[in-house]
Amino acid sequence: MAKSTGGSSKLLWLMILLVLVSMAAAGAAIYMVMNERENSGEASAQAQQLQRQAPIFVKIDPFTVNLADDNFGSRLLYTGISLKVGNNDTQEILNEHMPQVRSRLLMLISGKQANELTSPEGKRRLGEEVIAVLSEPLTQPQPSLDIRDVLFTEFIVQ
Repeated sequence: MAKSTGGSSKLLWLMILLVLVSMAAAGAAIYMVMNERENSGEASAQAQQLQRQAPIFVKIDPFTVNLADDNFGSRLLYTGISLKVGNNDTQEILNEHMPQVRSRLLMLISGKQANELTSPEGKRRLGEEVIAVLSEPLTQPQPSLDIRDVLFTEFIVQ
């Protein structure tokens, strides 16, 4: 009879041990599932932040400008410009005031000489000047414009 009591005692301890191991495994599984859900939530939040936004461009039809005379006489610039803007408001304001935009650009460029515009550095400087001249209000009141880049899509100096 002592042997049967010892055997059932070992069986009881074995069952308790199995229950504890099962509980630990279940807890670990729940922790992993919950942690995965949190990580996927963070990943989806990061994915939403990294979601690609389509750029907004304002196309200015190509135009020809008489440049300031230089050693070679009268010169012309034929150029097409697109403006990369940061928001729809800027796009709408520029499109609504396109005659003013074109006039400001013609006035700016007509004062330039051909040798100022033919180098990459000259084009970069012209882009900065375009942003500066278009940042001045076109109407009152007007929110500040978010012009991010000037892209020369056509550029021929003759």
